[in-house]
Amino acid sequence: MRRLRACLGAAAAVGLAAAGTTALVAGSASGATSALSNRWYAAAPYLMPLDNDPPDPASIMDATGLKAFQLAFVLAPNGGGCSPTWGGTAAVSSDTAVQSVVNTIRAKGGDVSVSIGGYGGTKLGQVCSDAAATAAAYQQVITKYGLHAIDFDLEEPEYENTAAIKNEIGAAKILQQNNPELYVSVTTAGTADGTGWFGKQMLLEAKSQGFTPNNFSIMPFDGGFNGAASQTGALTNFNQILQSTFGWDQATAYAHEGFSGMNGRSDTGEFFAQTDFQTVLDYATSHNMDRFTFWSLNRDRQCTPADNGGRTSGTCSSVAQNSWDFAKYSVKFAGATPPSSTPTPTPTPTPPSTGCKPAWSSTAVYTVGNEVSYNNHNWKAKWWTQNETPVASDWGVWQDEGAC
Repeated sequence: MRRLRACLGAAAAVGLAAAGTTALVAGSASGATSALSNRWYAAAPYLMPLDNDPPDPASIMDATGLKAFQLAFVLAPNGGGCSPTWGGTAAVSSDTAVQSVVNTIRAKGGDVSVSIGGYGGTKLGQVCSDAAATAAAYQQVITKYGLHAIDFDLEEPEYENTAAIKNEIGAAKILQQNNPELYVSVTTAGTADGTGWFGKQMLLEAKSQGFTPNNFSIMPFDGGFNGAASQTGALTNFNQILQSTFGWDQATAYAHEGFSGMNGRSDTGEFFAQTDFQTVLDYATSHNMDRFTFWSLNRDRQCTPADNGGRTSGTCSSVAQNSWDFAKYSVKFAGATPPSSTPTPTPTPTPPSTGCKPAWSSTAVYTVGNEVSYNNHNWKAKWWTQNETPVASDWGVWQDEGAC
């Protein structure tokens, strides 16, 4: 679904100087620091370190408090073969440019995850002979950068290939077994129903192989979405898919569920502003979801006035913003407080109401915007809910509209 990854931006070699500390990961000495908490890896936004006018990660860290970055994307070589490259062109084995970015981040106390796959390009699961060979290719990436986290971004065209998905899921399971404490996320396309047929087949493949990552994340954009309400609806539906597929209860499914959004204007012309991110963040935290991330930091800055809103860009958001506004939502999800130099938009206060709305019912289903009364107060639903008692809470489903 992330078409911008394949078609926007010119390759730009990054030469950032810094020295990382040394640690042992999976039996390999590299520039890895001690692992961050899983919450940070779950909150890491995507960053293309070699394309789409890469921003300076150190500046983002200083401005937002962000500690973790999701570097994208590792692919098979454009000329063929089962070895990892950045974007199909830069061999991981001889890389120094991305390593320099990693060192810069780690020198400031942060860390990285690496994302494999993405939209377009040839994936290693498509060309490697089997799951073991696919895993061996990815192990080179883990060893090279001393990774504590990795993301399998399984979407078009790979997730339409049954054999490729079998290789990718099998490789993920092998890496999980061979690298203790490795944080593994699996990201796939989102639809209004949660995910589509190919996404469901991917989940069934994981079930058949007995593989459970830290989370399965969906990307609710580029599919006719319209703001946060449609996204939280998709997350609710995806939770039900996880329950039915794996036999989990609702809480367990949410604990293995993630959100991967797109800041600003999407490939298909949808718009997701800061207020949408806040609504989805509230949903994710109130449901104890495992992951909240977005595509991408390269886009987390203002476009020029001539371009703002008129096109989808790989280097800016096409919505009004200060630089790194969207990154601060990831920082909040990780449990940290961002610096206050860039204010986060807040909802317009709702005027007090004098008349009571219809009484809240524990059996009724409410969707975003529905109003009820309870304990002599009116309440407005922020997202889909049933049998959640109205109560004042920053993270809850109900917004208190005042006494009635």
